[in-house]
Amino acid sequence: MNYSDYIIYADESGSPNPASVDLEYPVFVLNFCVFRKDTYAASAMPMVTGFKFKHFGHDTVVLHENEIRLHRPPFSFLRDVQNRDIFLGDLDRIVRDIDFNIIAAVVDKRRLAPRYAHATDVYELALDACIVRLHDFLSTRAGRDRVAHIVVESRARGGDSELFNAFQRLRQSNSTSEGLEILFADKKTNSIGLQIADLTARPIGRHFIDPDQHNRAWSGLAPKLLCSPEGTVDGWGLTSLPQ
Repeated sequence: MNYSDYIIYADESGSPNPASVDLEYPVFVLNFCVFRKDTYAASAMPMVTGFKFKHFGHDTVVLHENEIRLHRPPFSFLRDVQNRDIFLGDLDRIVRDIDFNIIAAVVDKRRLAPRYAHATDVYELALDACIVRLHDFLSTRAGRDRVAHIVVESRARGGDSELFNAFQRLRQSNSTSEGLEILFADKKTNSIGLQIADLTARPIGRHFIDPDQHNRAWSGLAPKLLCSPEGTVDGWGLTSLPQ
C-alpha cells in the first residue's frame, strides 16, 4: 500500500445536533490536525510524553480539554492557581512548538437553514469543508494517489455511524475524498495526535464566538491554520459555515 507522508487527527467541539443550540457555545467545530509522520514521531510524541512525565510522573494520562478546563481528576491539582499557570503555560508551549497544520470548520447553528435537520447533515457540512482543503493540502505536497488516514476518537450513542455515513455520502458525491480513509480509535489508545486535536478544537470555537475574549491558547494556534497561496486563512484553515 502506498501511504501518505501525512496523517490527520480529527476531533470536534460542541454538539452537531442542529436542534440543540447552547447560547454560551452555539457552534459545532470539526478540527483536522495534519502532521507529517516523521515530524510527529520525532518531535510531537516525545514532547507530549515528556510533558506528561513532568506533570504526572507517568505517560498513561489522557489529556482531555474538558477535564482540564473543569479541573476534574486527574487534573484536580489545577484548582491551585500556581499549579494551573505552570501546567497551562507548559501545555501552550508544547502545542505552539509542535509542527502541524490546522484545517477547521465552524458551523454556527444559529444560522442553519431548515434543510440541516439532523446531526449527520451538520457533520457532512463541516466534513466537506475540511476535506476539500485537506485535498488541496495533500495535492501540493506529493500526497495524491496515496492513502491518508483521518483518525477520529470513537464516539458513543451512534456518533461513529453519523460521521461515517457523512463521509460515505461525500465519497459518492465528491472526488476530493478519494485516497482518504477514516479510522476510529478508542480514547484508551492514548493517541497523542487525538489529544492535540481535542485540546485545540474548543479554543477555535471560542475565538469564533468572541474574537475579543481572552483566549490564551489561540495565539499559539493561529499560525498553524492553513493559508491560501495568498496568505488567506478564511475559507482555508478556518471555514465559517453556513456560507
